[in-house]
Amino acid sequence: MIRTRESYLASLKKMRANIFKNGELISDVTAHPATRRAVEGHARCLELAGSPEHRDVFVTRSRLTDREILRFNGLMTRPEDMIANMRLKRLNYHTAGSCVGGMCVGWNALNVMWAVTFDIDREKGTDYHERLKKWALRAEEQGLLTAGALTDAKGDRSLKPSQQADLDVHLRVAEKRTDGIVVRGAKLMICSVAASDEIFILPGNACKEEDKDFALSFAVPRDVSGLTIVETRRPSDDREYQEGFDVPETGPAQSYLLFEDVFIPNERIFMCGDFRHSLKVIRCFTANYRACIGACVCGQGDVMIGAAVNMARVNGLSYKTFMDKLIQMAVNNETTYGVGVGAISLGGEDPSGVWIADSLTAHVNKIHVATLPYETKRLCQEIGGGIVETGCAPSHRDFTDERYGPLIQKYLKAGSCSAESRVRAARLAEWLTIGAGVPGCMHGGGSPDGARLVVRANIPFERYAEHAKKIAGIQEDLRKD
Repeated sequence: MIRTRESYLASLKKMRANIFKNGELISDVTAHPATRRAVEGHARCLELAGSPEHRDVFVTRSRLTDREILRFNGLMTRPEDMIANMRLKRLNYHTAGSCVGGMCVGWNALNVMWAVTFDIDREKGTDYHERLKKWALRAEEQGLLTAGALTDAKGDRSLKPSQQADLDVHLRVAEKRTDGIVVRGAKLMICSVAASDEIFILPGNACKEEDKDFALSFAVPRDVSGLTIVETRRPSDDREYQEGFDVPETGPAQSYLLFEDVFIPNERIFMCGDFRHSLKVIRCFTANYRACIGACVCGQGDVMIGAAVNMARVNGLSYKTFMDKLIQMAVNNETTYGVGVGAISLGGEDPSGVWIADSLTAHVNKIHVATLPYETKRLCQEIGGGIVETGCAPSHRDFTDERYGPLIQKYLKAGSCSAESRVRAARLAEWLTIGAGVPGCMHGGGSPDGARLVVRANIPFERYAEHAKKIAGIQEDLRKD
């Protein structure tokens, strides 16, 4: 189904209230200040599916039925499909200015588990793959937005899941039944849950046999019984600041998912205790996600270029004054995008039929994603000036106060543009570079140190050393380590 804004918002309004913020139960995620901006960002991006200009980015044909579907519900079987994933992510950032995770992580999880369930069934004779196929067909038919959840609470990082003093710090099987399982634990720092219909769970670790109860994958409705969700965005995104131009009308959402004996029926379980296959989940997910995440930071970097251009103009200057800085911002953006495309192009087809990006290049991209966007933000701040970087733009209340607002407006006018346009431009640049609009460049999709370990494991040091020895004409063995 190609969903509309109206049907999407209506479906969210019907869901059971299970999301909290500041101790308050959120009865309507489409209206509450803590969640409505994330919902609005997803709704605006969903509207693009009905736009002739952007339909090819958001709509494709199902690999399962050949019917038209929303792209983020489909299987990615060719490199072109994954590059379309990147185009969609970049366009989402142009539209919402921040993460639109309900069209991202669950999509990747579906494709990864398509490969993993194929392997498990082939080895063990299970029916995980058929279960996943039925879920995927329903997601296509209903146009589901699906958040993806990997990160566990983890507890003591030096201990394995089965060694923790409190086993619940990793989501686990608490009870097995003939018709399903009961799970307990948490997934933390999960994006766009409030804006999603379902949540797709993946194991957060490569498990050993003793950790088999933590080797779990399943999908649940966002409002499933026993699940409590806590919104955790920065205090600067709280309601007392959310008026006028203080923050955009779109924005991110981040949640803690607290599973308290949640029942998962068999038809929604795609991995349970299959510890030998958990490593492939991690490998495939990180390869695909870290290839495509270059488009996320690139898309927001594009908006930062635009914000910097606008700041130059509202400050009374030509943006050409800062051309060197703007060019470097564009170079940073295209680097993460281009390396992501390279990782996809260097990948290959899994036996299940889905495409998996090249792991080494994808993890190199993650390292760039954890560094280059911060340089882009710094340059945006440089161009914007002190009103951006120091956070000294007045609040909407002060700007419009009857007593002194006119004086603030008088002294903030810096050229032919209005004072309001200057403050609006400054607020956006501030929000993008030091505020709640900052995406998870450093740790979103995993840590850069973890990516460096993968890069290290894939560098053929000895082979490269032999190339250099032959070129130099060295005959002796130089190895000392």
